[in-house]
Order: sequence, then structure tokens, then C-alpha cells
Amino acid sequence: MKQHVFIIGSVWVEPNSSAAGTRMLQLIQSFLSQDWQVTFGTVSQKNPNSIDLTNYGVTEVSLALNNSSFDEYMLNLNPTIVVFDRFITEEQFGWRVAETCPNALRVLDTEDLHCLRKTRQESIKNEIEFTNDMLLNSEIAKREIAAIYRCDISLIISTFEMKLLQEVFKIDESLVYHLPFFLNKIKKNNSWKPFHERHHFVSIGNFLHAPNVDATIQLKKYSWKLIREKIPSAELHIYGAYPTQQVLQFNNKQEGFYVHGFVEDAAEVLENSRVLLAPLRFGAGIKGKLTSAMKCGIPSVTTSIGSEGMCGELPWNGFVEDQVANFVDKAVDLYTDKKLWDKAQQHGIEIINTMYDKELLENKFLRVLQQISSNLEQHRNNNFTGKMLLHHSLQSTKYMSKWIQGKNKN
Repeated sequence: MKQHVFIIGSVWVEPNSSAAGTRMLQLIQSFLSQDWQVTFGTVSQKNPNSIDLTNYGVTEVSLALNNSSFDEYMLNLNPTIVVFDRFITEEQFGWRVAETCPNALRVLDTEDLHCLRKTRQESIKNEIEFTNDMLLNSEIAKREIAAIYRCDISLIISTFEMKLLQEVFKIDESLVYHLPFFLNKIKKNNSWKPFHERHHFVSIGNFLHAPNVDATIQLKKYSWKLIREKIPSAELHIYGAYPTQQVLQFNNKQEGFYVHGFVEDAAEVLENSRVLLAPLRFGAGIKGKLTSAMKCGIPSVTTSIGSEGMCGELPWNGFVEDQVANFVDKAVDLYTDKKLWDKAQQHGIEIINTMYDKELLENKFLRVLQQISSNLEQHRNNNFTGKMLLHHSLQSTKYMSKWIQGKNKN
């Protein structure tokens, strides 16, 4: 059966700016590979980093919040699958989708667990140890988990988050599906530059994402000066869209600390750099900068948060260190020891080819969607909690939205 997929995005797709944008484009291309019709809509405004999805054969549409025009549009569109880009779009449009297209498969792409990332951020801010109890008592967790229940299937990007949802939140395995990035296998005979032709340390990440801002601050305040003491000629080059004024002010030629901002081709930067640094103190999901590094043959030094849920039982393509002194030592070792560097690079190849095999992941994912669609009524009957939340919780959202809709008409 040929499907018509309607994706409700939180923003327009920016694959060159964020891992979330890359992930969304991968899903779109996966649907298109089956000759499915794809429509993408969002309430956000386009910016220079947004790509034109019509070039891929996707229909684009601008949406309005709290407006009955969405209902009319959905009735005419009549999609068979609706994908919500993060839980907030499900909160905004989920009840309208359920009312206008009750037979459409509702899919939530979580991108990462926002409740996990936000709660960890709060623990860092308040200088207290993160616990699962903090997570269970957070408002955002209640909202995000409710959205997962209301959808027919939720896409979870990391193995760690799958385990957390099933063991801590007790969500049935039929409602969550592990789907990491789709990446082509790395061939043995690649054209990567060798150790001696690569230079400098690099850090990369979208600065609208709080963990990336914090990681840059950590590098500036603590790690980099210690690395420079051991390698005086070392340079650190930082790239990422939407750098804050604080980050831009860190640029200092005398310290070898260079802030470049957005780069069109991140792969070219990574392929010419020797070691990637990612001292992430909080976050969630899979870190696109780290899979990109592996795809470009550059080893990395990161933290347990950075590597979380990304490599299974396989060795990391570099080092995982949470203490500044250890982080610095391993960064220096990796930068100066060719044998160590070569071994780490091979570990990256193994991780990509084992954990992120595009062909294997894509085919299995599409089969799962078809299977759930063909047995949708029974699938929903097995998820009584979701039916209850859709009936009760969304009534308040629905009537608030209708009240705003009515007010806007006056």
C-alpha cells in the first residue's frame, strides 16, 4: 500500500545546522525511497539554513496554531501516517489529527528525550546529583511521556533512552521503537587523510542547543589552557550555527582558541582535523557531532553523557572521561600518539558499521510501520492508557485551543 506521510515539524529542516535536522531528512528520504508521498508542515518561519524540501519531491505547507484551517487541511489531505517532530507538536496538533484523521498512524519522533536533557540541565545548574526520582517528578517528563502514550509508536534514538523508558517509566515495548541515525557503512578502502596530514583540535555543535554552549564554556574555562600547556602549538577550532555573543567573545588567537560559527560543510572540517573534543555535562539522545566524527575518521574525547547509548558494548573511538584532568590527558595522548589514534579510528568504523547500518535499520523500520498500520485497531486497544489520555488529557488542550481560536476571530 502506498502511504501518504504528513510530518508536523517543530522547525523547518536544517541538516547542516543540527543533528535533529539531519535525522528528519533521513526519515523523509526513507519514506521517499518507498515512493510514498510526503508533506511537511510547520508553524515556524524559514531561515537561511533551512533547506528547500520541494527539491526532494516533498510538499511544503505553513501551518497556523489554534486555527480551524488545520482541520480543513487535514480532511482534504487525508494522510495515512502522521509524524510529530518532538512531543510539543503532538501537544499542539495531536487532538486535531485524532479527530480529523482517526485512522492515520500517529508516530512521535522524540529526537531525544527532552525531559532527560532538561532535568540533567537543572541538576547541573543547581549543582545537585541527577536521579531518576528527579526525572519522574519533572513536569516536562509527565508531558513527554503522555505524548508517547497518545501516539501509536514513538521513535527513540538511543539504547539508553529505550532502557530508561521501559525500566523507569514502565512503558510497554510495543509503544517505543529504537531507531538511531541511518548511516551508510564505512568502506575499508576510504580516502581519509592520515594522522600526519590532519591538524588541530575541533569542536562542533548548534549553539541553540544548551549542552553545546556549556561544553564550549567548559573548554574555555578548564580544559583548553591545560591542553595548551602540554601542546603549546595546538589550536582549537569551534564551529556551529547560531553562536551566542558569549561564545563569540571566547575567540582568542593568542590562546589558539578560534570560534568560527556556522560552516556549510562540516565534513570537510572534520576530515582535516585530528581530534574532536566534546566535554558534554548534560544532554540526551545520540550526539550527531560524534557520529559525524566517526564518519570522517576523526577520533574523539567525550564524556559518559556524550557517548551514552551510542556504541553498545563496542569500544569508543577515542576516550570517555568525565574528570577534567583525565579528559585533558587523553586528549593530549590521542593527539600525539599515532598508534593510539589509528586504533581509535578503527573503533569508529566498527561502531558505525555495527550500530547505524542504514540499509538494515531502514528496511526493518518501514516494515514495523506497515505492520502496526495493518493492525491499528488492536494495537490501540492494547494501549488503554493512551486511549484514556487522548480522551481526558487532550480535552483541556482541545478546548483551550478552541477558546484561543475563537478569541482570535474577535
